[in-house]
Amino acid sequence: MGIALFFVAAPVFWLGLMGLWLFWFKLRWSPGTGYVSWGDSFTDWLSHMILPWVVLAMLYAAFYARMVRGNMIETMGQDYIRTARVKGLSESKVIFKHGLRASLTPVVTLIGLDLGALLGGAVITETVFNLQGVGQWAVSSVFQGDLPVVLAVTVVVAIAVTMMNLIVDIVYAYLDPRVRYN
Repeated sequence: MGIALFFVAAPVFWLGLMGLWLFWFKLRWSPGTGYVSWGDSFTDWLSHMILPWVVLAMLYAAFYARMVRGNMIETMGQDYIRTARVKGLSESKVIFKHGLRASLTPVVTLIGLDLGALLGGAVITETVFNLQGVGQWAVSSVFQGDLPVVLAVTVVVAIAVTMMNLIVDIVYAYLDPRVRYN
């Protein structure tokens, strides 16, 4: 949990710079910054994108790990968990089928809500890794006063957040048997 707390507290731009320093400058495992087109070489594109993906994912993965841990601690003390154990179910079945499934509901909610924040973090990550993405396009359009581009990006992000929330509602019905949609 100490490692998760560190990654929750670390800003995205700092994680990106430290990732570049370690994996590009010191270890020479990463090709560094810059944009490589998907059409040129898929493997080059993938090698340039792995480090930004990992940097963005670490912030959210650490936060979700803390959330799942807290929810699991709370859920494992519930009456239905004790009942499942008394019925003779294996501990792994009690944990994964009953405990984890019930404790993931708040985490799924946060995943849907964090999509907008993820896009904001992607703007910073695109800047740190010198990538040409929708985030940098939107920021440069704001500075240039290109209103149609700003509106288009806003509408696309709004649709993405709306669709993600729809998916979250559908996943609720799978995770929590008490939730049923008619």
